[in-house]
Order: sequence, then structure tokens, then C-alpha cells
Amino acid sequence: MARALITGITGQDGSYLAEFLLAQGYAVDGIVRRTSTLERSRLRHLYDDPALRQRLRLHYADLDDTASLQRLLVQTAPDEVYHLAGQSEETPQRPVSPYGCAKAFATRMVGVYRESFGLYAVNGITYNHESPRRGENFVTRKVCRGAAAIKLGLQPQLVLGNLDVRRDWGYAPDYVRGMWLSLQPDQPDDYVFATGIARSIAELAEAAFSSVGLRWQDHVVSDPALFRPAEPGLLVGDAAKARRVLGWEPTLDFAALIARMTEAELKEFQAASGNAT
Repeated sequence: MARALITGITGQDGSYLAEFLLAQGYAVDGIVRRTSTLERSRLRHLYDDPALRQRLRLHYADLDDTASLQRLLVQTAPDEVYHLAGQSEETPQRPVSPYGCAKAFATRMVGVYRESFGLYAVNGITYNHESPRRGENFVTRKVCRGAAAIKLGLQPQLVLGNLDVRRDWGYAPDYVRGMWLSLQPDQPDDYVFATGIARSIAELAEAAFSSVGLRWQDHVVSDPALFRPAEPGLLVGDAAKARRVLGWEPTLDFAALIARMTEAELKEFQAASGNAT
């Protein structure tokens, strides 16, 4: 039985990746921060399945504690390790945040260990990818949740920042499948996963509100106070290499993705309302 170790397993990507690998017959070990609880809602459906629970283990560890990570690697002896971080393709790396700087550094270090030490190491460079499991601090979730709340009469309007910013949004399960595919070739390399299509925040709002029968222009307000001072106007990826070498393709288009996310928000609000009564 192949064994995989996943850092960040309780997040959106980690939960989908664990789900995918378990379906492939893997045993999966996941790293959880010491300050977190082991129980996480994104993994609960996996623990509710007795057969899957036998192949899924969570471990406390800190990524900045080298000794604990070494012990965990020896203990689990994984065939594959998935560290969910990355930066950009072969374009010049010019991060505008500490988070971006850290990812740029990690990307280069992967290349160093691969080229200088012969380690099978891959950068999976994933453009924005979304799902109903997305955190509420991301704009896609904010828009979908806002559309659902307004549809149900729970809030009057949705306040956003720059509506002209354009991003390449895809479906998270497609991207974790790409992560796995990138580790299967005989030789390691770097791959970009993206749809190749950029959409604006306004288009995002249109997709979410139209999925619940509303005009976004009637409910969305753009507030300049929410504009970011160093926001890239356009981010779009080229996944031609992943398509050619790995046979990777996205399976869910943008409108269907946003409709699915908005429907999930409607159900969550309705369930909460039912529980309250």
C-alpha cells in the first residue's frame, strides 16, 4: 500500500487531496499544527467511513521544528510527500507580500534540492482554485456567501473592493488531482495548473448572483477603502505543459463552480436556520 504524507491536510486542498489519495488506495498521514485540534470539519466525512478511517492518521507537528518533522518522516516512511505551497511559472517572481516571498523562496529551494542533490522534488504551481470548502476570508467564498445571504434576506448588500481585478479561478479537486499526477513521471519537473481564463471580480459576482436569480448590480457596492495598494491586476496561468505531459485537464467550468459554491452556502444558511428553530 502506497503511503502519502500531507502538510496542511485540514485545509481545502489538503482535505481534497486526502480524499483523492484514499480513493486511490493510499494510506494517508497528515500534519496538523500543535495549536489546532485534530478534529476538522473538512475531514469529518472521511472519519465517518470506518474503512477510510483505518488508512488516515493525523499527527501534531510544527513545520519550523526540524526535529519533529524528521521523527515524523521516519515514523511514517511515506512514498510521497505533499507540501501545499508554491509560487508562479517561469515568469519573473516579484512577490508583493511576505506570503508571496515565502513561496518564492520555497520554489527556488525545491529546484536547488532537485538539481544539486538529486531529490525527486516537484513544484506544483496552482493558480486560484476554489470549492465549497474554501475559507471565508477568500473573495470567492465571500461573494458566494453574500449572494446566498442576500437571496435569503439575511443581509442587504455585499461590499467588495476593486471589481476589475482579474484572476484565473478553477476547481480545487481538479488541482489536487494535478498534484498527484505531477509525482507519477519517472523524472521530476515543475508544472503549472490553471484554467488559462481570467475572470474579473465583477464576473464572479455576476455568476454567483445569477445562480440565485438576482442581478449583482442591485446588491454589490465597490468601496475604494478595500482596494489593496499593491494588487496585481491580472493573474492567469498557462497549463499547457501539464496538459501535454500529465494529461491533466480541468473538469468544471467557472459558472458551474460558482453556482455550486453558492448553492452550498444556501444549504448552510438553511440548515443553520432549521437548527435554530
